[in-house]
Amino acid sequence: MDQETARRWLATALVEARGGLGEGGVPVGAALYGADGGLLGRGRNRRVQGGDPSAHAETEAFRAAGRQRSYRGTTMVTTLSPCWYCSGLVRQFGISRVVVGEARTFRGGHDWLAEHGVEVLVLDDPECVAMMRKFIQERPELWNEDIGDE
Repeated sequence: MDQETARRWLATALVEARGGLGEGGVPVGAALYGADGGLLGRGRNRRVQGGDPSAHAETEAFRAAGRQRSYRGTTMVTTLSPCWYCSGLVRQFGISRVVVGEARTFRGGHDWLAEHGVEVLVLDDPECVAMMRKFIQERPELWNEDIGDE
C-alpha cells in the first residue's frame, strides 16, 4: 500500500478520533476500506459514550460496514495500534491489511498480525501521537480502563 493513500485514509480515522474526544471519549478512530478503495465503514471508540466495553473504534467501523461477502483485500485504518480484541477481529474475518496511525503510546497486536500474513503499515503520524499523549496525560484513569490496566 502506498503512503499517500494510507495517509488519505488515515484522515478519515482522525476525524472519528477527534469526534470521540469531543464527546468525552477515548480518541481512537478507525475506517474500513474495500478492495476497490471505497469507504465501507467508519467508527470511533464509544466505550464511554455508550457504556459498551466492546465499542472500540475498529469494531465500530467493522459494524458500520455491514455484512460483506468477503473481507479479502479490505484495509482497516486505525489511529492507534489495534488491541488484541481488535487484532482478533482482523484475523477472524481475513482483513488483508492494517494501517496504524501510531504505535508509540500503545503497542497492540500489529506485530502478531504481520506474523500471520496481514500487511501492516505503521505511519507514526505526529497528530495521532500528540492526541494520544495529551489524552493519556489528562485522563490517565480512563486510558488505563480502556487498555485494561485497571
